[in-house]
Amino acid sequence: MSPRVEQAGKSRALEEDTASTEDPKTTSTSEESSSAEAGPKRADGTPMAPEEIQLLDQLKQTDREVRQHEMAHQTVGGAYTGGASYEYEVGPDGKRYAVAGEVPIDYGPVPNDPQATIEKMQTVIAAAMAPADPSPKDHQVAAQARQYLLEAKLEASMQRSEMEQARSDGAAVTASADESAANAQSSEEQAA
Repeated sequence: MSPRVEQAGKSRALEEDTASTEDPKTTSTSEESSSAEAGPKRADGTPMAPEEIQLLDQLKQTDREVRQHEMAHQTVGGAYTGGASYEYEVGPDGKRYAVAGEVPIDYGPVPNDPQATIEKMQTVIAAAMAPADPSPKDHQVAAQARQYLLEAKLEASMQRSEMEQARSDGAAVTASADESAANAQSSEEQAA
């Protein structure tokens, strides 16, 4: 036998010995346990069933959507919004996931200041409608803010009209006084 053939024969024998010592049951069991370890686990550390994994995925998606929705209100509403509060559901992994949320929005008019009310209501409407999918409550808040906005615009318009009327009345009084003074001076000049 040549040295190359003898070397190849030894390698093949070594591979056969290694293959015979590996138990196929052990290999598949270790593969199963490593894949089960990689998946989500219940709170007690045991692997989740496929239905539980699906529920967990849904809870995670809902949590993301709820938090984004409330964050949109807060970001746009600024000083007129408060902190978000959430309702939670415990998932099969034992963690809490937000399934509903709320951000308080101050949408009352500014007393005796229609211009400030107009600016505030524009912000409130934008905040209420900021999320990609505004809720029915969001639509209600925006509708009420629109009502306050219209009332404030009407009030501001009335105030402007009153001011313009006062200016024109004041101008007329001033013109009338100036005319009276001019007439009086002219009368005095004629008498003299």
